[in-house]
Amino acid sequence: MLTTKKLFELKIEPPDADIYLAAGKKWDGISKPIDGLGDFETVVARIAAIEGTLEPAIDKRAAVIMCADNGIVEEGVSQTGKEITTAVARALGAGISTACTLGRSARVDIVPVDIGIDCGERVDGVLDLKVRRGTRNFLNEPAMTPEEALLAIERGIYLAGDLAAKGYKVLATGEMGIGNTTTSCAVLSALLQTDSREIVGRGSGLDDAGLHRKMEAVKQGLEKYGYAGKTWDNSTEARKERALDILCNVGGLDIAGLSGLCIGAAINHIPVVLDGVISSTAALLAELLVPGVRDYLIPSHEGREKGNLMALKALLLSPLIKGNMALGEGTGAIMLFPLLDVVFDYYQGGAKFNDYRIEEYKRFD
Repeated sequence: MLTTKKLFELKIEPPDADIYLAAGKKWDGISKPIDGLGDFETVVARIAAIEGTLEPAIDKRAAVIMCADNGIVEEGVSQTGKEITTAVARALGAGISTACTLGRSARVDIVPVDIGIDCGERVDGVLDLKVRRGTRNFLNEPAMTPEEALLAIERGIYLAGDLAAKGYKVLATGEMGIGNTTTSCAVLSALLQTDSREIVGRGSGLDDAGLHRKMEAVKQGLEKYGYAGKTWDNSTEARKERALDILCNVGGLDIAGLSGLCIGAAINHIPVVLDGVISSTAALLAELLVPGVRDYLIPSHEGREKGNLMALKALLLSPLIKGNMALGEGTGAIMLFPLLDVVFDYYQGGAKFNDYRIEEYKRFD
């Protein structure tokens, strides 16, 4: 059983720095201008360093979609009710959801997970790792107990290890759960010590009245648990304890499970492609709980929610796609894979300068 002590004692081995440099040199030997493919060259070198080989592979990949309900929907923070979470989970299990359709084209296996759907039955085709039937309304009481949060994290870590054992080379993160942009905004505002009004967005399409309710719910939640306008001890241990406290009080089971997935992937030297604001919030939480996780993270798209870029900035990461997307289900992460396939193909088979009989470009920085 994962305890707070065990979680905080986890260590992440950094990617291979020598392989990273060697991959950069291999790029420079391909017949093109230096850094001609920009950030995509860096991503390939990072994946090579993570896998510990100059010939990395991303052919076997999966998108893990954590599904969970959130008690805060009682406050009218979403356009739809929690029953939609179960409905979309059923679509994921049946292979007909948006993520499943995009995944077939992008050659990404879809792994839907029930980490906390508020329903009494098992959903066909969905992996049952349920911790509880949704979180509590954080305006009334903490969203989850420390034991529940740790269990969700542990199950995410376990799943990453299980997928690694099955030969998966890269994972993507996704989620489904009505109200989870509210929980992610609350968590992110508290983690960054930022005015929540700068982060809260319209989610899946709130009108002005709904947006106001959402802003008020997040604001009141931060005030209730003492996160608003507070100056904190920023030592590593204090950050770990605070991150877990924030998750328990205003977070979601999907965020906890995705944090665990990021931690587990880093332990197993597997790169993780992040989706939008919920994924990025979970990734930031994972980095605070277990420093070193960020070296294994690859952002996919900018997203429409303002908090996504704020979370990525805190992780010192930048997205590869703009896109203006806000669909969820890991769709932005899935859509990155065809681009990565093109770049990997060129990295592995692009013509060298000798093939052209021209002089190699020189690097001067």
